[in-house]
Amino acid sequence: MSLLFFIIRISLLGGLFFYVGKRLLVDTEIPAPWRKRLLLLFALCCLSVPFTILSRYFSATVGQTLGWVSFFWMAIAGLMMLGLLVVDILVLLFTGSHLLHKRIRAKSPPPPATNSDLAHANTQALSRRRFLRRITSGGVALSASTLSARGAVKTLQTPPVITQPIALRRLPTSMDGFSILQISDLHIGNTIGEAYVSAVVDAVNAAKPDLIVMTGDMVDGSVEGLRSHAAPLARLQAVHGVYFTTGNHEYYSGVEPWLVHLRELGIRVLRNERVRIGDEQHSFDLAGIDDYGAGRWAGHGPDIASALAGRDDSRELVLLAHQPRQVHEAKKYGVGLQLSGHTHGGQIWPWHYLVKAQQGGLLAGLSVHEETQLYISSGTGYWGPPVRILSRSEITRIVLRATPDSTAPAHVPG
Repeated sequence: MSLLFFIIRISLLGGLFFYVGKRLLVDTEIPAPWRKRLLLLFALCCLSVPFTILSRYFSATVGQTLGWVSFFWMAIAGLMMLGLLVVDILVLLFTGSHLLHKRIRAKSPPPPATNSDLAHANTQALSRRRFLRRITSGGVALSASTLSARGAVKTLQTPPVITQPIALRRLPTSMDGFSILQISDLHIGNTIGEAYVSAVVDAVNAAKPDLIVMTGDMVDGSVEGLRSHAAPLARLQAVHGVYFTTGNHEYYSGVEPWLVHLRELGIRVLRNERVRIGDEQHSFDLAGIDDYGAGRWAGHGPDIASALAGRDDSRELVLLAHQPRQVHEAKKYGVGLQLSGHTHGGQIWPWHYLVKAQQGGLLAGLSVHEETQLYISSGTGYWGPPVRILSRSEITRIVLRATPDSTAPAHVPG
């Protein structure tokens, strides 16, 4: 993670927490002794978030312990910010309409009030405002906490296996029904450990896939800190093997040691390269490219031209690319299907809209881009808060179908 990106992220978090803290604890005029204690607790919770994010560089244990508090708190604070912002906008609109109404009525003013009447009216107004601030802030805090708790219960369960059939025009008819199990954005580390990973592996193996692919962001931390938590990945089993391509979080976590360790676990890493899946008579190409932003690391960066150099255009081609927006390059090279992740399906509404904008309108599910189909996994794990709202975790079972009018021949090497 670049220093500038980290500073921007922390600044945004700081602004969020300042706004929520002021609205929740200062503007409500909580009695001074309680306000000081709550502000101190609030500040400690805020500081725990960047500390947890940085912990991947020095202690996986710290992150996995503190993350349950700091990241869950981040989800609640984010939802409180949205709720309080809506309340403030409504209050602003009401105040503006009230002032406009008073201005209109000023043409026929009421009899002048006495000083005691004005003082009494001001006292009543202040009391009403204090009551409204407290009741709306308390309601927002309760709603945010309830939504986060429900989202956590949903998220911490083993993801379901979602079946997605996809027809490919160049797929040999003999490979109709070929199954690919996609794992994406597992984010081992912080609040995802060995037990969760083991449950995912069991679910994948139970589906008896022909091929397993991992489309990046598997880890959040060093090999030394997460070795035991990633160990269940060695049990993944598929007829045609297990393949991996990098996501952005591998680069934040020390990419080179992880590439070595994944190979030790029996996982084939595809870095701007392709392999044949199947036998000489019945097969398709599988390619994998580096993450969209990997060029910031020496010796890394997506290079689809190198991955596809010299390929037979009559063969079907499946591409593993972590970020969905890489499809705009993929469609220029005759890719039949791109499998991606990265977005988590937005994870927590309404952040869906920001994620979708960052990926050029792409968020989750199946879409078509000229002759290239794109499937975006909503993620097998999650990042940060162990919470999902209006999104799902998934293990994706892609079932390849030969189109009914497919003329795709079985590939015979020249």
